[in-house]
Amino acid sequence: MRVVVIGAGSLGSAIGGTLACDGHDVVLVTRNQAHVDAIGRDGLRLDDGSQVRVAPVEARSRYDELEAADLAIVLVKSFDTDAAVRAALPVISDSTTVLTLQNGVGCEETIASVVGEARVIAGRTFVGGRIVQPGVVEYGVDGRRTTIGELDGMRTSRVDEIAAAFTSAGMETDVAGDIRVMMWEKLFVNVATGAWSALTGLPYGELSVHRDVEPMAIATVAEAIEVAGALGIAVTTTDPAVPWRRAWEGLPYGFKASMLQSIEKGSRTEVDVMHGAVCRAGRDTGVPTPINATLWAAVKGLERCLELRSGPATDL
Repeated sequence: MRVVVIGAGSLGSAIGGTLACDGHDVVLVTRNQAHVDAIGRDGLRLDDGSQVRVAPVEARSRYDELEAADLAIVLVKSFDTDAAVRAALPVISDSTTVLTLQNGVGCEETIASVVGEARVIAGRTFVGGRIVQPGVVEYGVDGRRTTIGELDGMRTSRVDEIAAAFTSAGMETDVAGDIRVMMWEKLFVNVATGAWSALTGLPYGELSVHRDVEPMAIATVAEAIEVAGALGIAVTTTDPAVPWRRAWEGLPYGFKASMLQSIEKGSRTEVDVMHGAVCRAGRDTGVPTPINATLWAAVKGLERCLELRSGPATDL
């Protein structure tokens, strides 16, 4: 496939690079010019802790003169979705499938409003990635599933083909009948560690063994599970400890949650579509979410503190 990754930061580089190693024609597009330059000079190096692979990808900061994609993967931060997809319109043709693997809930609707619902499929992935220096990405694939599906729940050949391509590349992928279920299943993982990591500054390894954090992180997930049930979403997770373990299992000890990575860069986080999404749905359904609400407010306060210290936030 001809694949363009819209927003090739840590996760986009990991997924795009993995596909490229399996023979797909991949272009990574990111505003991080240092990352683009390093990849152009030395290639994209993928480090899973046991070996380093050099992925044959092309990296760009713009879409000028790029061919239309068979598959466009959207991995920008949720708050950048509309602008990023509009900028990518030169590579989105009538035959392009646009796949969102973003965090939180609601990004698929934003994308559909720009390119049309028929082009959009959604998914959630537990693959992890972190840029440790420009051109070098620490990532985890083994045992970390990806699930994709059509927005209307239909089983189509394009979804099967994309799932097969991901699986062949080493990212085990299945197709969901109701992708909303997987969106909330992934949201459980996001809220298990997102704000806790951002506020404590702890990577997954340290977070996973902290005796005081663990029970409260699990309680955070329990609130989200109750909200999903009130919404009528048929999630399969009933034990809130499962998403907590799923968040960090199989990743390097020093791996950092995306929300912590954002805080360390001094950029805006996705707390609004994670803990904020749980709280908004909780208000709509009458389900109390005091832990998620506290975390949401604390991270928003931390964002403001960083903004006051260094000026307006930037998102690379």
